[in-house]
Amino acid sequence: MKVKDAVRLINEIAPLSYSEDFDNTGLLVGDMNQDITGILVTLDTLESVVDEAIDQNCNFVLSFHPIVFKGLKRITGKTYVERVVTKAIKNDISIFAIHTALDNSWNGVNAMICEKLGLNKRQILIPQEGTILKLLTYVPLKAVDELRNSLFDAGAGNIGNYSNCSFNVEGKGSFKGNEASNPTIGEKGETHFEEEVQLGITFQKHLKHKVIQTLLESHPYEEVAYEITTLDNHNQHIGMGMIGELPEAMEEAKFLEYIKNVFQTGCVRHSELLNKDIQKVAVLGGSGSFAIGAAKAAGADAFITADLKYHDFFSAENAILLTDVGHYESEQYTKELLVALLSKKITNFAPALAEGRIIRSQINTNPVRYY
Repeated sequence: MKVKDAVRLINEIAPLSYSEDFDNTGLLVGDMNQDITGILVTLDTLESVVDEAIDQNCNFVLSFHPIVFKGLKRITGKTYVERVVTKAIKNDISIFAIHTALDNSWNGVNAMICEKLGLNKRQILIPQEGTILKLLTYVPLKAVDELRNSLFDAGAGNIGNYSNCSFNVEGKGSFKGNEASNPTIGEKGETHFEEEVQLGITFQKHLKHKVIQTLLESHPYEEVAYEITTLDNHNQHIGMGMIGELPEAMEEAKFLEYIKNVFQTGCVRHSELLNKDIQKVAVLGGSGSFAIGAAKAAGADAFITADLKYHDFFSAENAILLTDVGHYESEQYTKELLVALLSKKITNFAPALAEGRIIRSQINTNPVRYY
């Protein structure tokens, strides 16, 4: 198994096309054609983590956070970032960052938080815009079934909990090929009318290349007429944060004690208590102050996130209980999640590598201490 194979499988878990614009995801250090000896999964890539990878004979580090976030103008070893990159290069270790691609995934960071909290009736808190595309194409009536099924096999036609979704309108198309044409139906130089179907089908944007390639390979015409548009529809399965419900409502004090234990944190910072039970809970791993408005609009009783500033707590406005459990603490279960997801993918691709060579880092990379 090569690095490029691992990158492809990771993209199936959390497509990089859903990363936020500010982020730096993907292969940060390494050679796509290098053979993989083992994969180390970590939240942060520090020097100690690279040393761990060397000790474990893992030459591929799958990191949640990107070690290189902003551009490096020099690599002299002066900063911890430069030292990590240097050590990784010297030891032929690849580093891949998944970050907000996994944040925006339906089965990603926030789903894991919901799982640990036991939340049900889950929904995306802030759906990502521009992730649903629509294909319209025109195909002879006798060929539409084969083309439609090929597009379904490529992943098109999935809407929420439904698959094989399309819309079909029968009509009559016309075309005339020039002298250089080689028409599948009709004769060059003559206008031809054909009973056709206008086939409409939606798909997620990370499948665009695959869908177009399938269309061109499966369509019977020499020249394929098609159009692709971006829809404003909310994607039910891609976006930041999640909201769900506890099986039973909790008193606020009990709820705070509960999340302190779940996240194993030194303390929980929170806004003023509202003297009401907590059942509907919004979550967003990492820095989530930007989602306070969305949590309130969704009717959440409480919002669990991290890195809230002094003035952020005023935004509660006696409408919601804001809680800050710590950045590392809110994302700590990401290593467990990635090992499970990647092991399942690799088992079918490279069973030998999956058997004991996908390792969860044992290093606690949390830079924050509690006194």
